[in-house]
Amino acid sequence: MNKSQQAPKNKAIVFATNNKHKLSEIRAILGDRFEVLSLEDINCHADIPETANTLEGNAIQKARYVVDNYGYDCFADDTGLEVPELGGEPGVHSARYAEGTDHNSEANMQKLLARLGDSNDRRAQFRTVIALARRSDVADYTLFEGIVHGTISREKQGTEGFGYDPIFVPEGYNESFAQLGMDIKNGISHRARAVAKLAEYLK
Repeated sequence: MNKSQQAPKNKAIVFATNNKHKLSEIRAILGDRFEVLSLEDINCHADIPETANTLEGNAIQKARYVVDNYGYDCFADDTGLEVPELGGEPGVHSARYAEGTDHNSEANMQKLLARLGDSNDRRAQFRTVIALARRSDVADYTLFEGIVHGTISREKQGTEGFGYDPIFVPEGYNESFAQLGMDIKNGISHRARAVAKLAEYLK
């Protein structure tokens, strides 16, 4: 990893996702400082592999794929919800936690609540890892991490947000991410913290 490289002068950069929720969240956090392009914007319709067994590995894999195949500077993220009572699950498998599903938030939440059951240890953390890869690099990348601590509620609360937001209550609050709304979430979330580090580096 080489952090001494100069950040690209071009403010247009690809975020390796077509997830509209994540894309709007990132654009809201970065504001007008950068033009954030999606995979669709660069006509990338490939199913980019995410076969690593860590968040860091998946983020690097996605970012390098765009640089190597499309020639754009790119950042990619991977996020996991980590629950100590469950040995760190769902972790890197957060999006596909419920067997036989892919990004089925309802099924994932129900499995997590069922696995926790009546346990009183409901500590959890959301962790986002962002990998930045650039055209000038051969195999180098820079990583940025954001973590927010909290607890898992006993039932769904709120309707905003996505993923596990209705059952994650961030530390210092009594409401879930889904109840707090996107403005507050974007200011305190794991992704916001990782993106803030990315934006500071790119400056």
